[in-house]
Amino acid sequence: MSKTSVKNLYEQDFSLWVEDTVSKLKARDNDNLDWDNLIEEVESLGKSQRKTVRSFLVRLLEHLLKRCYVPMSDCYRGWEIEIRNFRQRLQIELEDSPSLKGFVLEILTKSYEMALENVRDGYPDVYFSEVCPFPSDVDALLTKKFWEE
Repeated sequence: MSKTSVKNLYEQDFSLWVEDTVSKLKARDNDNLDWDNLIEEVESLGKSQRKTVRSFLVRLLEHLLKRCYVPMSDCYRGWEIEIRNFRQRLQIELEDSPSLKGFVLEILTKSYEMALENVRDGYPDVYFSEVCPFPSDVDALLTKKFWEE
């Protein structure tokens, strides 16, 4: 297949392009790979995983804030379930890519700001700390019951 037709394949039938690319990779057929699109796809995998981690972290922080600061005992159980769910999702991502633990710490402050903005919209009369009250410790974020302290 010519390089032009491989690039056309990428645009016309992505699934077939993936099959063709995998086949060429297995055969070590480096000369006929669609390098530009392959590089783009591999880069997007990393970006996608980081977006997923950021999203789960923001959602975790939102629920931690609600559970720790919003005095609505009827909601505690639901928030605790959501905390557990987002912690599990983050743990799965970090098991697949342990190097993302550093990324969690890198984005913690910004993620907290996003979570804070979100919960303040829903609970305008509740005081929430401007500074993240949770430790910069990934293991603690994924395990501690801060509302019991």
